[in-house]
Amino acid sequence: MTGAAPALAVRGLTKRFGGFVALDGVSLNVPEGSITGLIGPNGAGKSTLFATVAGFLAPEAGTVRLRGADVTGLPPWRLHRIGLARTFQIPRLFARMTVRENLMVAAPGQAGERLPLPWIARARIAREEAALRDRADAVLARLNLAGHAEAPATALSGGQKKLVELGRALMSGARIILLDEPAAGVNRTLLREIAATIASLNREDGITFLVIEHDLDLVAELCDPVHAMAEGRVIASGTMAEVRNDPQVAEAYLGMAIAPAE
Repeated sequence: MTGAAPALAVRGLTKRFGGFVALDGVSLNVPEGSITGLIGPNGAGKSTLFATVAGFLAPEAGTVRLRGADVTGLPPWRLHRIGLARTFQIPRLFARMTVRENLMVAAPGQAGERLPLPWIARARIAREEAALRDRADAVLARLNLAGHAEAPATALSGGQKKLVELGRALMSGARIILLDEPAAGVNRTLLREIAATIASLNREDGITFLVIEHDLDLVAELCDPVHAMAEGRVIASGTMAEVRNDPQVAEAYLGMAIAPAE
């Protein structure tokens, strides 16, 4: 993946909260067509990086480029429309909607969202909703959630809710997806399913992923390249084996999570 042009390029990104520097000149590449991993201990700045790249926070310095275009500081809805989506460590679903409805609302540019079309273009909107329903059902089938389409979002397990968030990113048409800890709180059986789904979407659909994850075995299986963060900085980049064996990474983890690669 090292020779690929970056789908996402971050340069010198800095974010402060008062006197606390959460991001200290972060630079990294996410190659086109890769599943790039982002690891580091709690408090390293990983989630702040996601929030800043995805437009939820404005940086004090640095740039974010999406396929060469400067998108620094653009709001999430604009990034969503040009192909960048993110998920959250704790899924943010519409609790009173069904699983299918949670996917349908994620599709951009729906006619029913624009006044006065709901009153004067009902037939058009009905056709569009039928097409969105079919598309959502296709995505749910891809995620092995077809049997839960009519269920309320609250009825799902934590891992299934993470899959719904991934499904909403797919409904948006995103080609670059930021995944925030897809393995957190997920049982091992469903985790294997989630990992296989991510790999399939990358391999068969060409979707680029940047993945925050603490499960280092999962990172080693899925991700190349891998970036390690600590104290708001990127301290190592490369293959998982290279990052595992980096002395700065071992020091950042204090020997708790990183074992040398064989």
